[in-house]
Amino acid sequence: MIAVGAALAALALFVAACGSGGTGARDEGPAHASAMAGAVASPAPSPSGTYRRVDPVALLMHDPEVSGAVKRELKPCDGDEYPVDVSYGNLTGGPVDDVVVNVLTCADAVGVGSYVYRKDGGAFTNVFKSEESPVYAEIDQGVLSVTRQYYEQGDPISSPSGEIVTPYTWRTGRFVQGKPTRNEYSKSAGGGPTPVPDN
Repeated sequence: MIAVGAALAALALFVAACGSGGTGARDEGPAHASAMAGAVASPAPSPSGTYRRVDPVALLMHDPEVSGAVKRELKPCDGDEYPVDVSYGNLTGGPVDDVVVNVLTCADAVGVGSYVYRKDGGAFTNVFKSEESPVYAEIDQGVLSVTRQYYEQGDPISSPSGEIVTPYTWRTGRFVQGKPTRNEYSKSAGGGPTPVPDN
C-alpha cells in the first residue's frame, strides 16, 4: 500500500510538472540565452600560459569584417554591460589561445554574429565570421562548433523548430566545414495535456 501511495505521489508530481504550461529548457530562448547578456566570460589562465585576455568590444569595433548592422547592436544593454559572450581556447594551434566572440541582442539574447580571432604577430585577426542570425559559436574539444537555429512558419522567437550544428576544424590556415547535425525540437514538450475527443 505504501508503494502504491508513493507511485501515485510521483505520478502527480510528474503530471503537475508537465502540465505547467512552460516549455522546459526552451523558455531560455534562442542562442544560448542562459549566458547572461552582457556577461563576458573570464576564464582562469590556461596551465600553458597561452591565455591573453582581450577587450572584445574594441576588437569588434575595429574589425572591418564585422558588419555595420552588428556594430549597431553592439551597445551597452544595462550600464556598461555589453551583449557579448567570449571564450578562449586552442582552435588554430597558435602560440596564444584563440578568442571566440558572440554578439547577442539585448532584448532576447539572440545571436547576431559569431567571430573567431587568432593572434597573428602582435595583433588578433579575424579568421572566422558568421552573421546569419540566430547564430552562436563555441569551442568543443578543440573544434569550432557553430549553432544556427531555424524557424518554421508560425514559430515564436522563443521557440525555434530546431537547430543545425556545424563543426569547423582548422586546416592549412583556414577553418574547414564538417558535416552538420540537424536537431529538431519537440513541439509537445511542456505543451500541456492534449484533450481527448468525446466519444
